[in-house]
Amino acid sequence: MTSVKKFWPILCGTHRYDKSLSMRGHGKGEVIEAPILAYLIETSQGRILYDVGCDYRKVNDKLLRKQFYETPDFAFGPPVVTEEQRLPARLSVLGLDPRDVDCVFCGHLHFDHAGGLCEFPHAEVHVHEKELASASDPDNKDTAYFSDDFSCGVKWRVQAGEYSLVDGVDAVETPGHTAGHMSLLVRLPKGKPLLLCGDAADLTENLDREIAPGLCWQDREDLALQSIHKLKQLAMHTDAELWPNHDMAFFNRHNTFPIGKE
Repeated sequence: MTSVKKFWPILCGTHRYDKSLSMRGHGKGEVIEAPILAYLIETSQGRILYDVGCDYRKVNDKLLRKQFYETPDFAFGPPVVTEEQRLPARLSVLGLDPRDVDCVFCGHLHFDHAGGLCEFPHAEVHVHEKELASASDPDNKDTAYFSDDFSCGVKWRVQAGEYSLVDGVDAVETPGHTAGHMSLLVRLPKGKPLLLCGDAADLTENLDREIAPGLCWQDREDLALQSIHKLKQLAMHTDAELWPNHDMAFFNRHNTFPIGKE
């Protein structure tokens, strides 16, 4: 039995960048537009938000954007987040407030997944212990990609291993893109379960061709590929539908906001 009642994929920004940043060793010179996503899961035990998008201030303030997103160390270039794409605005369409979110599950702590944590200072924030340690490591060469401002008093719930957040929502370890990356298996009340890959697989092509994401923690392509294999095997075992995280065509086919899935 699942406690999940409803599920929404939520577009909370877009980003244009070289495809090789999603597919290691492939697509160089091809620019793609990627959705920046959060996923809202309503359960009988509370509301869970998987990822929280970008820090709106850093995207839309000229000086902050230059400081964080227009530097040689930041290969992507700045994302785009409109006022209506901010998560508080998206939630308001559903008749909700950020305070109605009980738990934030951070698949990893990159800027486009954990940047909006300050919008949810009341919520318990789940993160893998290896992810938090890596994001705090000054020797991590990918530091520029991590969200860096947790001064708003984040209520961390640091985790290790795989576990159930609530009945029907299970955390899956998928390291490789980052040290403590986590995916999420969501069992809906109707239809197939959803296996939210996070950035273990940006594109459907990552899954189909078994190609690692462009950015790999400590260049551990092998670890990233193991996670892709794990996701595909878990999907077969549970009859789940795999959801890549930055695939605009896939998102457009599955966008049910604000109706949601049951």
